[in-house]
Amino acid sequence: MLDRFAALVRRFYSEPKGPIPLHAPVFAGKEKEYLCRCVDTTFVSSVGEYVTRFEDMLREFSGAAAAVAVVNGTCGLTAALGLVGVRSGEVVLTQALTFVATANAVRHAGAEPVFLDSDPDTLGMSPDALHAFLDANAESGPDGPCLRADGRRIAACLPMHVLGHSCRIREIAALCGNWNIPLVEDAAEALGSTLDGRHLGLFGRIGVLSFNGNKTVTTGGGGMLLTNDPELGARAKRLTATAKRPHPWEFFHDETAWNYRMPNVNAALGCAQMERIGDILADKRAVAVAYREFFADEADMEFVDQPEGCRSNFWLCSVRTGSRVARDAMLEWTNAHGIATRPLWRLMTDLPMYAGSAGDGLDAARDAVERVVSLPSGPRWGKRP
Repeated sequence: MLDRFAALVRRFYSEPKGPIPLHAPVFAGKEKEYLCRCVDTTFVSSVGEYVTRFEDMLREFSGAAAAVAVVNGTCGLTAALGLVGVRSGEVVLTQALTFVATANAVRHAGAEPVFLDSDPDTLGMSPDALHAFLDANAESGPDGPCLRADGRRIAACLPMHVLGHSCRIREIAALCGNWNIPLVEDAAEALGSTLDGRHLGLFGRIGVLSFNGNKTVTTGGGGMLLTNDPELGARAKRLTATAKRPHPWEFFHDETAWNYRMPNVNAALGCAQMERIGDILADKRAVAVAYREFFADEADMEFVDQPEGCRSNFWLCSVRTGSRVARDAMLEWTNAHGIATRPLWRLMTDLPMYAGSAGDGLDAARDAVERVVSLPSGPRWGKRP
């Protein structure tokens, strides 16, 4: 099977001998032209035409009321938590199966994460686990919901859309609404993914995208805050840009704020990439179709598919193997043969800085970590098959 899989991947990426990366960017548009314009005009930092243009493109593409560009997804999550009122000493409900940036942002906001289990199919936060945790551990307090054990306020809920697939975000949003818990979506991997036609990141107060070098669209490093609330969007733009009052020469800042604005050179890359977003998404979905068909006839192999109602960007196409032994064997063979595959992240509770954090049983999340392998999934270069 692995020999046939290798042949399939090499046919995808027109690379009969060379190494195949997990997800490399393709610069096939006006990236160089726009970067040169930044240099020629000297607008290379956080002021320039491409920052505003990139925000406008994301706002139009996603359907958000406001889009605010920031330096990376981690800073975007930190700002988003602050914008919904997370403060030092409070707790944020999130998931153990995620990239470490999700948990780090909670700590950067001064709060402590509580790690909940995932759904086996979506890999995102389980609303059943969220419901069970709230029923067992939460109560109403003078400033909103809090932990029954020590009175700490539950300041936010932060689910993550894993691999670009939607979690059961509608159910999570309903629970958060019932408990009056602000909902922030980690949609770092989900540019172009929708649920029932709505772009992910727009089901709560605010959502965050990432444009790291390995994402569907890259700006080298960067992120974007999305919100349906124009006033929150305006406040996000102000607070991520040092809260400076507009003036021709005076430097007057009237709030403690962040310096998280995306530089113009990064936004220039993003604009050129977004001009091709339709082709990029179509190409990645074509790869997903081929993987789905390939693994349909493989015993003990299950393609990780988009959930019902979700149109996924298939950021990383992945397969669920039969066991940890099978997972490791696939990882070892493919990487030894020049094909980059990767496991899911370690659970946050297995990392030293979060080992003492609260959580539930995490059974489904741990099973996914033990068995799932992500496959080469980037937009392709060369001639398409």
